[in-house]
Amino acid sequence: MKEPFIFLRSEVTREDALKIIDWLQDNEVRKYLSDNQDVSESIRQVIDRVNLPVLTHLFNNKGRFYLVHSRDNNPVGFVRLVTKGDETEMVIVIGDRKNWGQRFGTSAIHESMKIAFFELRSSKLVAKIHKKSKRSILAFLNAGFTIERESLYMKYFSITMNEYLRLVRRRAVLVSQIYITETDKFRLNELIVEELYMDKQMNIIIRDLKHEISRAKIVDSRNIPEDVITMNSRVLLCLNGNDMEISLVYPRDADESKSNLSILSHIGTAILGYREGDKIEWEIPSGTAEIFIKKILYQPEAAGDYHL
Repeated sequence: MKEPFIFLRSEVTREDALKIIDWLQDNEVRKYLSDNQDVSESIRQVIDRVNLPVLTHLFNNKGRFYLVHSRDNNPVGFVRLVTKGDETEMVIVIGDRKNWGQRFGTSAIHESMKIAFFELRSSKLVAKIHKKSKRSILAFLNAGFTIERESLYMKYFSITMNEYLRLVRRRAVLVSQIYITETDKFRLNELIVEELYMDKQMNIIIRDLKHEISRAKIVDSRNIPEDVITMNSRVLLCLNGNDMEISLVYPRDADESKSNLSILSHIGTAILGYREGDKIEWEIPSGTAEIFIKKILYQPEAAGDYHL
C-alpha cells in the first residue's frame, strides 16, 4: 500500500485541543501510550484555564508539537518531538480509529524524521513502543528504526542521523522493478513477525526486506516470469567479481555446506525478486556488494513446484 500524503501543522487551536482530548479518551487509542494515562484531563484543565483561540505555545512548552493532517486537510493525529541533548524522542498518535491501517502513522514518522534531523539537528531519534502495539512496531521498522533494548512492557527503537542518510541515499537511487509471488509475500510477512525481536544487525536486514516487499510488484505464482528469483530458486551470481551458486531459502533451510542462503541475510534480501541479467549494489557490513545475476538455474514456479 502506498503511503498517504500528510502534512504537519504546528498551530494548535482550541478546537484542535478538544479533538485531541476526544482521541485520548478512547481506550483503544490510549492503551499503548507511554505517556501518563491522565493526559487528556491535563489538557482539558489547561484549556479551561486559558481563554485563548490559539494554544500552540502550551503544546510546545516541552518540545515540538504538530497535528497530522490528511490530504483533505482533516486532522488524523499528532506528533510530539522532545529533544534532550543530542537525542530526540518521537511520540506519534493516530487518533481516529477509522484511519488505522491506512499508513498515516508511517507517513507521519517520515515527515517527523526530517524535522528531527534537519531542523532540530539531532544525532539520534528514539521512540518507546509498547510490546503489544504490533502495528506501531512494524511502522517504525519500516521507517528504518532498529530495536535498541527492551523492558518488561516497552521496546526502545532508535535511528541515527548517519543511518537515516544512508536510507535516504538508497531510496533516491533508481532501482529495477522487482517481482514477488503472493505466496512468498504471505510467508515472508509471517517470517518477519516471528523474527522481529532480534539483534540490531538482524533488524537492519528485516527492515530492508520489508522495504523490498513494499515496493515489489506482487503477482500470482502461476504468472511470475521464469527469470525472476523467487523463494527456493537456485541462482548463479557474480558477487564482487566471484561466481557463486546459491539457493535462496527460508532460515530453517539455510545450510552453508549446500550453498543454501537464508533470505534473512544481506545478499539473500538483496536478490529477492530481481531478474536474470540485473545488476545490484547493496550495502553490507563490510562495504558495498556488487551483485550480477548471471542465470536462474531453477525456479519452483517455472518447474510447477508450487508447494515449495
